[in-house]
Amino acid sequence: MPKGTTSTRVPLGDSDLITEPLSQTIDPENFTPRLMALLSNALVWRESHQLRRRFGLGTNDWRVISVLGIKPGASATEVTEFIGVNKAVVSKSVTALSERDLIALVDGPRGSRPLYLTAAGAEMHAAMMPISVSGQDVILDGMPAEDVAALNTLLRDMIEKVREADADEADELETAGARA
Repeated sequence: MPKGTTSTRVPLGDSDLITEPLSQTIDPENFTPRLMALLSNALVWRESHQLRRRFGLGTNDWRVISVLGIKPGASATEVTEFIGVNKAVVSKSVTALSERDLIALVDGPRGSRPLYLTAAGAEMHAAMMPISVSGQDVILDGMPAEDVAALNTLLRDMIEKVREADADEADELETAGARA
């Protein structure tokens, strides 16, 4: 709080406090988005801990390296779209990876400059990949190949549904704004 500023806090009476669970809540043990988020968070934490300990790089750095292994010459914008994170996250990783000479930026307009792995970056990719794959192995252990394929199809379909819902919502907001 800036110096000389005072906080104005309205005191609440005991009757204003909700001390019992609400009658209608989400069942946390059966709410699919929560379970998916918990699984993702656990995998990311596990991977990031191992990557930082072994290489001094985190999961976001690995993701950028991985994308450039798949799509050499991708721009930072394309990397951002591919991994579905904020531009600032990718920018920070690009800077760190470039400083370590693991990636190179080719001349071009900011945000659309092609990015490439260096030879050291390709070696780092090979060293980091087993850590990422081991996370997948943990969650798919014992699952038949056809179930893995079905799960991956289902997850891709879910991602597409969320993207479509976001696009529909954006269209609705644009239409509502045009009417106002």
